[in-house]
Amino acid sequence: MTSAPSLRIVEETGSTNADLVASVRAGRAPGEGEWLVARRQSAGRGRQGRHWFDGSGNFMGSSIVLPLEGDPPPASLSFVAALAVHDAAAEALRERAGLALKWPNDVLLDGGKLSGILLEMVRHRVIVGIGVNLARAPDLPDRRTAALADHGAVPEVETFARSLAAAFAARLAEWRAEGLSVTLQRFLAASIHAPGAPLRVHDGEGEPIEGRFAGLETGDGALRLRLADGSERVIRAGDVD
Repeated sequence: MTSAPSLRIVEETGSTNADLVASVRAGRAPGEGEWLVARRQSAGRGRQGRHWFDGSGNFMGSSIVLPLEGDPPPASLSFVAALAVHDAAAEALRERAGLALKWPNDVLLDGGKLSGILLEMVRHRVIVGIGVNLARAPDLPDRRTAALADHGAVPEVETFARSLAAAFAARLAEWRAEGLSVTLQRFLAASIHAPGAPLRVHDGEGEPIEGRFAGLETGDGALRLRLADGSERVIRAGDVD
């Protein structure tokens, strides 16, 4: 059973994910439901090795999930994390207008990337790292970005951390009790993806593939893309333009 969320906030570290990895390997990992939050990070990372912006005033934190027998695939915790960020951002904004999800785990605000999510498996534990642009967003050459401050909402890091930890605990419990299919339904309901909508996807090797959205695999959340010849391609790692 997931314990009540608790927070440990540090002024600065290299990476909250790296700190939890080290704790796991040293045999002193925090329990599920505990969060390590940094006010600044000097070596934060996103998916596919990307650097994650470490601006002061933004949320940067990590937690651990201990997979249980009968749980959905650990990689599908990325959907749990995205839904939790969406919930916490909506609470900070006091509305959901402008918020949307994009496969595989992006949270968008007015079309700009609001957060970064990174999962790492270490000794049968999943470390979930999350960064959210609260006060300001980075300028990136290849994508739009956004911050809650763009809408006048700039929650304190501690306030947002409590909201996110509670939302993650609730979404995690739902993922366990109701299964991945329900989590995917919740994700799609808040997403930009409509059946048959045109998509351009860069697969795990960076190759662009064009087609139409054909849904998500119920077993693991992989993206199904219908190609021009009518065939389908299943993509388990990549980015959607």
